[in-house]
Amino acid sequence: MRLVLATTNPNKLKEIRAILGDAPYELVGLDVFQGIAAPDETGSTFEENARLKARYYAQATGELVVAEDSGLAIDALGGAPGVESARYGGAGTAYPQKFALLYDALRERRAVASRARFVCAVALAKGNAILFEAQGVVQGRIAPAPSGTGGFGYDPIFFYPPYGRTLADVSAEEKVAVSHRGKAFRQLRDHLVSDTPR
Repeated sequence: MRLVLATTNPNKLKEIRAILGDAPYELVGLDVFQGIAAPDETGSTFEENARLKARYYAQATGELVVAEDSGLAIDALGGAPGVESARYGGAGTAYPQKFALLYDALRERRAVASRARFVCAVALAKGNAILFEAQGVVQGRIAPAPSGTGGFGYDPIFFYPPYGRTLADVSAEEKVAVSHRGKAFRQLRDHLVSDTPR
């Protein structure tokens, strides 16, 4: 049986494959399908966008699909960048530029060390039916400056107090043990192992 991981982000694919490794499925990415345009992510929450993408790709591929929507929510910025995390600063903006924009906004509010959280919502779909949902959250704060070369996305600016480091300063194993994506996809893995959908 195949399970389509509805992302083209190679870093996310690697992380998700590692978490779901013992699930009884052949895990494939969207790269095995040609000509499927990405849907507009019009949801106002991570959960809405995960459901939207899961249904869209399940119908487009005819397969069992898991989609996720995730991002960084910063308290001092009213939860921004939130669902716009990947698009923050405009399409094609590199993460160092996104970091600079966020630090500028935080300095204006004198809140560079604001509390923040990573959120990941996961949805499993077949056709138009959502079969399973999960959410993972990791709490932390914004680092004084970007640090670390591991991880990806906003990891260099997310300081995780129990480790005393950013998520870009820890190993992949340390990160996935506590990360939002690790928490959400471990719930999915348990579901797939215990209640394999047919």
